[in-house]
Amino acid sequence: MEKPNVVLGVTGGIACYKALELVRLLVQDSCNVRVVMTREATEFVAPLSFQTLSGAPVGTDLFSLTQESEIGHINLADSADVLVIAPATANVIAKLAAGIADDLLTTVVLATQAPLLVVPSMNVHMLAHPMVQANIAKLRSAGYHVMEAAAGYLACGYEGKGRLPEPPAIAEEIRRLLRPKDLSGEKIVVTAGPSREPLDPVRYLSNRSSGKMGYALARAAARRGARVTLVSGPTALAAPEGVTTVSVVTAEEMRAAVLAEFDSATAVLMAAAVADYRPRSTAGRKMKRGDGNRRVELVPNPDIVAELTARKRRQVVVVGFAAETESLVENARQKLHRKNLDLVVANDVTQEGSGFDVDTNAVTLLDRDGTVTPLPVMSKDAVADRICDWLLQHREHSHRRGA
Repeated sequence: MEKPNVVLGVTGGIACYKALELVRLLVQDSCNVRVVMTREATEFVAPLSFQTLSGAPVGTDLFSLTQESEIGHINLADSADVLVIAPATANVIAKLAAGIADDLLTTVVLATQAPLLVVPSMNVHMLAHPMVQANIAKLRSAGYHVMEAAAGYLACGYEGKGRLPEPPAIAEEIRRLLRPKDLSGEKIVVTAGPSREPLDPVRYLSNRSSGKMGYALARAAARRGARVTLVSGPTALAAPEGVTTVSVVTAEEMRAAVLAEFDSATAVLMAAAVADYRPRSTAGRKMKRGDGNRRVELVPNPDIVAELTARKRRQVVVVGFAAETESLVENARQKLHRKNLDLVVANDVTQEGSGFDVDTNAVTLLDRDGTVTPLPVMSKDAVADRICDWLLQHREHSHRRGA
């Protein structure tokens, strides 16, 4: 979607200040953001702060002739691709559950046809109150999307559930709502990160994979409606929202986790950098420095991709990844045919912007029909969407051929 329109409602809670960061993230994501504040919210944060970050007028008063002529509550409602309330107080949740429209924000909510995301934030005991929980349940039954409040230290001094989720998590949920659900019905397994093969309790053999490409794939597929299981080696990345994450360490553990999901999958995206070899034996105690050389015998790890393609059903798609340092297309094409893959995503890790532990990638897609599609340097999230586009096109092409 080009420049989606996000209407952000901000209500009177102490977490108002976090909404400023949310606006910054959305603008950074090329969203048009229009902020609507309740009167109570303006007691915590000045409208000028939101106007400066969004670059658009802030709505505060339903009965302001100036605001009505420049914004208009119906115009706001009609223009929204998604409407978000963050933070959402117990008061506004109660008003929405009762269908009350007594200010600009609640009037816009009742008038819009856009998806609605409510992000509660309040005192732990208030959130747990039966009436508040009943109101939240009523909103969900009416089709509202309601994020779970986070747990932690609250401004009121209590500790527990009631914190506003962090802005990146809210932004991710907004992205998910904005994406078309064109992968709905798909069960996609994604592998990510490195494996670690222990030498002793302290040392291990591994590689430089950060897991960023695999995590981007899991996010992209989940945003587009797929059920996603992410099998991840050790990384420093936060688990993607809306994704089932299975943490593994060794290649053998990754193999077991992938095989456990394989029979129910419609696509497997093998983005992990799995070690080809592991030590034949692991020392039970830390190996001490010696005077001479030390020899470590290596044995092959299981070839997970080859095992999957050897047993795959017709309807499952298996995508492999090839990190190369030379002869990119030739080596990737050999891997495509040798391992009977449906698609290979190849990248030259020596190219600037395409190596390890960066947020961008430049890949070439090679499929079984002989199509070679080089992509320029772009964010890994953008690359992930292009791979999801290929999955969708492949599925549609397969259906036409089957018909």
